[in-house]
Amino acid sequence: MNRIWAIIERDLRRFRRSPTLIIVSMIMPLVQLVVLGNAFGGKIKNLKVGVVDQDHGVPAVKLKEMFQAVAANARTFDTIPYTDQATALRDLREGRINGVLNIPPNFSRETLAGASPRIALVEDNTDQFSATALEGTLNQLLVPYNSKSIQPRLTPNATLSIVEIYPYVPYIQFLLPGTIVLAIFVSAMIGGGIIYIDDKARGLHEGYLVTPIRKLELIMGFNLSGAIKAVIAGLVLVTCGSIIAGIPDPLNILRLARLLIVVMATALALISMMFLLMVRVNDPLVPRAIFGVLNTVLFFPSGAVYPTQSFPAWMKVITTVDPMTYAVHGFKELILKKTGLLAISYDIAYLLGFAVLTMAAATLLFRRTL
Repeated sequence: MNRIWAIIERDLRRFRRSPTLIIVSMIMPLVQLVVLGNAFGGKIKNLKVGVVDQDHGVPAVKLKEMFQAVAANARTFDTIPYTDQATALRDLREGRINGVLNIPPNFSRETLAGASPRIALVEDNTDQFSATALEGTLNQLLVPYNSKSIQPRLTPNATLSIVEIYPYVPYIQFLLPGTIVLAIFVSAMIGGGIIYIDDKARGLHEGYLVTPIRKLELIMGFNLSGAIKAVIAGLVLVTCGSIIAGIPDPLNILRLARLLIVVMATALALISMMFLLMVRVNDPLVPRAIFGVLNTVLFFPSGAVYPTQSFPAWMKVITTVDPMTYAVHGFKELILKKTGLLAISYDIAYLLGFAVLTMAAATLLFRRTL
């Protein structure tokens, strides 16, 4: 252990003297959490919808009043009146508005006659998020508009009641588990890849080769020192990220203790994986070149930003073997659902088993030669 600790101490001392590495591994994932958490997943508001009323009857006026109510309260969209449909469509094509709602000339007559009146929504479908939000809001608005003033007590129509077992989860909270894993991955990439290869390039690695230290001790020292740095980054994200994302009771001691176990298991798994990938590499440009590829291949299929159930079959294969998948699931269970360790025992077992296998493979591939 003395020889292993000597490697760990030397690596941590160098890490302390590199504030840029500390900023990259801890602060940048927090910045990403704040930016992406507020840029995606929120309710779309303040869309501009042009209203062309070619009818001007009482039913059309009632419909426009309901549009104004939505604009004043939910603020999903703001209405802009147009007298000319051609002008409204030109503004839609030029991006000044997001949709055009056309009330045809015979709308009131068909409404009073019960002849299935129609209104038209012309939307800019190049922006699917805005188009879907407009469709959903207008369809919901037509339900009370079409309802009768006096509802029967009993009806043969089936209805759906929504029961949510957890409070509303904003997207920034949904993104937090993946951001924690990303911070650990960045630290693993630096500690298990870039620093190790830089040591080789600078000749520092040769000093280890002339000592009686064994291969397993070398790899254990490198992995544990990298894991310690990754754990520090993970703990910063767990605490600060929970406060920023608005997680209830973010400093609960018992939950932080459970999260620490998942952070440690994730750090060991990712640092061992990175060391396995870099154990035979000598070119210092390689880890920097594959960083983006690894981030794409491992992070996005993990379910950190989108549910894995919608992935194609070939992508689910990556999801199954990806250690980030189990790390993200574990953090989601503890942070968002407040479950115990028993619920994520399989995730922890996979991460620890993955760490043991990759560390053993790295030991076999490691060469005590230049």
